Amino acid sequence: MKFYKNLYIGDTVKKPKKAIQKLKKHKKQPGIYVIVFDAQMFRLVIYSSLMLTQWYYKENPPACIVGLANGKEEAFEVLEKIVKEALAATGAVSLVSYLSGRDPESFPKMEMA
Repeated sequence: MKFYKNLYIGDTVKKPKKAIQKLKKHKKQPGIYVIVFDAQMFRLVIYSSLMLTQWYYKENPPACIVGLANGKEEAFEVLEKIVKEALAATGAVSLVSYLSGRDPESFPKMEMA
């Protein structure tokens, strides 16, 4: 499981390092939500961390975890923070392009058709 080097963490996430370790071990963490880069759809998606404990995600982890939040509402706040940063830095809301420019190793190269 790959994590963004400048991982976005919600204000109410307690012990983020411990949460990351639990995510890597596929342990249940009710209430924790993750913002992930979905390489197939080439966009960011919000998942409950419980979803990542399913067998499918153990075999096929998300391309990159970009953010952690305590609850769905905070996940939207973290995503809003990413949107505001991208807009301020680039003048556009191309989140994947913005994040991949800051950490190219965490994002697979996308071949344009």
